Amino acid sequence: MLDIKYIRENIDTVKQNCKNRMVKVDIDELLSVDEKRRAIESKLGDLRSLRNKTSKTKPTPEQIAEMKKLGDEEKTLEAELVTVNAKFREIILTVPNLTHPEVRVSDNEDDNPVLETFLGPKKFDFEPLDHVALAEKHDLIDFDRATKVSGAKFYYLKNELAIIELALVRYAMDIARKHGLTVITTPDIAKREVLEGLGYNPRGESTQIYNIENTDLSLVGTAEITMGGYHMDEVFEEKELPKKYAALSHCFRTEAGSYSKFSKGIFRVHQFTKLEMFQYVTPDKSEEAHKELLAIEKEVFEGLEIPFRVIDHCTADLGGPSYRTYDLEAWLPGKPNKENGMGEWGEITSTSNCTDYQARGLNIKYKTTDGKKEYVHMLNGTAISLARAMIALLEIHQQKDGSINIPPKLRPYTGFDSIN
Repeated sequence: MLDIKYIRENIDTVKQNCKNRMVKVDIDELLSVDEKRRAIESKLGDLRSLRNKTSKTKPTPEQIAEMKKLGDEEKTLEAELVTVNAKFREIILTVPNLTHPEVRVSDNEDDNPVLETFLGPKKFDFEPLDHVALAEKHDLIDFDRATKVSGAKFYYLKNELAIIELALVRYAMDIARKHGLTVITTPDIAKREVLEGLGYNPRGESTQIYNIENTDLSLVGTAEITMGGYHMDEVFEEKELPKKYAALSHCFRTEAGSYSKFSKGIFRVHQFTKLEMFQYVTPDKSEEAHKELLAIEKEVFEGLEIPFRVIDHCTADLGGPSYRTYDLEAWLPGKPNKENGMGEWGEITSTSNCTDYQARGLNIKYKTTDGKKEYVHMLNGTAISLARAMIALLEIHQQKDGSINIPPKLRPYTGFDSIN
């Protein structure tokens, strides 16, 4: 969450930031609730101080009666504070993070500057197939039985593709470890307080989160959630930072509201596997860490010889907790484009610097060398999202005879050079 002290002192800046990011939140109402909250806390403090002072003497009958009256008033105020605090938290959780000054201000979520391109769109001397047709040709994915067992947007991986999924995990893990990240596997379930602290709304109408009935638990949509909560309520020594992780988890998403988006095959599904990178750093290392995460993502896909471009999210496309977000978009020959042809860019990874926004929500701090406690900065980045990586792999490396080549750097992990 955003620092309420910052909001109080920079009202116009916060309002403009919300407008730039197309977030509707009543900052005036937030400040009004905050003022009421502080007034109650102040009055409670005065009452408790008075009661404590009186309790240190032998009270008279009149003082006993007065203390009872004060006690009743204290209980009333405490109950009122619970309600006011709940309203305060409800509003402040909707206030987005601040925005990096270099991020483009735009009300068009597609208005994302392209920062660089690797290889560029691939040209074929034959009519390329999409990943669904390739999977059918080589018996790699079973959609029909997955629908029968689990419903739409689920899938079984088969034969070489089942091996490729595991190979991609180990390939990406090895790259992450080379860069000093600790590899870890996480639970696929997290508590509501963790999701909310990170800036997710697990119970809202537009949520992408699956909730477990009659509990405060949710299935995670990314290991960002489980790794964000990993150090909740902890205080690091400054010398312990940075903390760097690469975490493997299953990811579950309802895909609510995405009916108009491209979703063929395994591009947009309810369950997939992802290796997510996560860092806890001191504020002065925040931007450096963000560039490192982006560099690792690029290394992963350069090694797979998949064409991609790097985009910088504009204000309309930034998620609430993010200060700045970069995406890698792969060239997907089987994705429809705006000219009614085939071949388009599609997101395959994302990396975000969330500064102290999530740390504030989860109470994660570090002790500076002079003894002060400050909030850490938290960053996340997708090392590899398996479903979309496999789409790119199949479509980019298909051959004229219908076979699919395995990139040389992946072959030691698969044990085969091609799918025939």
